[in-house]
Amino acid sequence: MKAALEAWGADSNLFHQGAARESDDPDVVAATMAKPGVVLKRPVGSTGTFREHAELPAKLGVGGKPKKEPRKPEGRKPKKDAGRPVDEAAERKAALAYERERKSREREQAKEEAARQKERERRQQAIDKVQAALDRAEAEHSDPAGDAHAFHASFSVILRCLLEYTMFEENLALLRTRHKNVQRDRQLLETSRQAPC
Repeated sequence: MKAALEAWGADSNLFHQGAARESDDPDVVAATMAKPGVVLKRPVGSTGTFREHAELPAKLGVGGKPKKEPRKPEGRKPKKDAGRPVDEAAERKAALAYERERKSREREQAKEEAARQKERERRQQAIDKVQAALDRAEAEHSDPAGDAHAFHASFSVILRCLLEYTMFEENLALLRTRHKNVQRDRQLLETSRQAPC
């Protein structure tokens, strides 16, 4: 078998996979012993002799056994859940509870967004107020030499840091809200799965 696999150039054991088999037919054994190490072939389905180069059969599909009709692929039939009966009242109850919770979550998100918007507006007013004070101070002390420019540069850095911090706080608040919502959704799913049917 090992010699046959090497002669065929097979990487895997074709005998083990069922693609090849050992033959006890005396004609096959005689042909292989006449040419050891050479792969001998014959047309599939024929009873001709084994040769080094197999030829196509002269009569394709004529005579012999009648051809089988191709099998029709069977479509997958939906499986019925025989494990537990469907309780429509429990399903409706779970769906209503989920819908109530979803609406509650949407209201809470709207409130949180309104609070964030109000906070953004308050911060923007504070920034505008500081910027106006800076502009007034620059107008009063319009010293082209450098004190005002240094003051303006340092104040601009402070404003930029303040803006970045507020954006960070807003993003953090959004992440916390999303985390709460994901936790709430998981709890809802768990309770609806555990609901008695």
